[in-house]
Amino acid sequence: MFPPRPVALHGRRRELETLAAAIGRAHPTRIALVGAGGSGKTTLACALGHRLRPGLSGGIHWIRVGAWDMRTLVGMLALRFRSGNPHSLKALRRRLEAQGPALIVLDNHEDDRAVAALLDALRGLPITWVITARRCLIAGVTIFPVAPPLVISGESPFPAIAALTQLLRWNPVALEIANAAVTGGSIDAEALRRWLLARGVDRVHAIAHEDDLPEVALMVAWAWTQLSPAARRMMAVLAHAGGDHLDEASLATLARAGTQAPDALAALRALRLVQEPLPGRIALHATVRHVVAGRTRAAPQRYFDHYVTLLEQHPERLDLEQTHLFAAMDHAHDTGSLEDALRVQALLAQVGL
Repeated sequence: MFPPRPVALHGRRRELETLAAAIGRAHPTRIALVGAGGSGKTTLACALGHRLRPGLSGGIHWIRVGAWDMRTLVGMLALRFRSGNPHSLKALRRRLEAQGPALIVLDNHEDDRAVAALLDALRGLPITWVITARRCLIAGVTIFPVAPPLVISGESPFPAIAALTQLLRWNPVALEIANAAVTGGSIDAEALRRWLLARGVDRVHAIAHEDDLPEVALMVAWAWTQLSPAARRMMAVLAHAGGDHLDEASLATLARAGTQAPDALAALRALRLVQEPLPGRIALHATVRHVVAGRTRAAPQRYFDHYVTLLEQHPERLDLEQTHLFAAMDHAHDTGSLEDALRVQALLAQVGL
């Protein structure tokens, strides 16, 4: 399953053409798109996949890998490609070889050792691998640095907020939220500029990690004031749920949004606070997720109960909900709950794992 084509790919034409040409000359190959949080790696990978689709008989495929270990990565690929035994690399190799020339995106890579072991074990197949990562310490992979679009030329990807581009350091996530706020009429660019400066957007200080970006944090803080309680609860669920993305019905249920759910989700979309990696599946960018997680509380047992019950009743949804299943496994292990562990074990047996 691959995300839809990006609605707008601001300032990326040259990078996209360079990547497509590089893969065309050396298919199959392995490329890592490496850059800071919010620099546009995932959007570029998505556009690249759609550019290359016509020449790939085996299709293009999207796997959000995060910090999963090697065993889990093999299981995720086995589920996606229906290779049978989820623990068998040999079965997975046979299935991928039969698939024909394909492109697989490993999005949001974090564990170098696990991904390196996976790619080495699957080398020699007609697969082009594209990794997106904040940093990549893997040999045998071509590193393609990704900077925010147009930062080198100094141009602004959003004319309506051109005066804010440098202030927000060309960060695509912060700029998208700001552009949505200004073009949607919630605030004008000069008022937003004053608001940001008053809260220290231009200050210099150390950050905790790659997702701790002040420009994103400030834009989320401004948008937070515009949201209803139901929309804020949706943001909290998206920030703390263990899986990568949620369907709209599950999001509404877990946020206890009730009849307010459609309006709440519409507001989040209008302010560009959420992403839609697949039709009807809602997620947060990692930098936004970090901000929201810091100002809200998690409800891990509710997420566990919801998704385990959902998969018990609808095992055919495993492909879409597999990261929620792995999160449920982690939760059962962390809590030491025998009841939860038995439910997960029964569910794994039900789906053939």
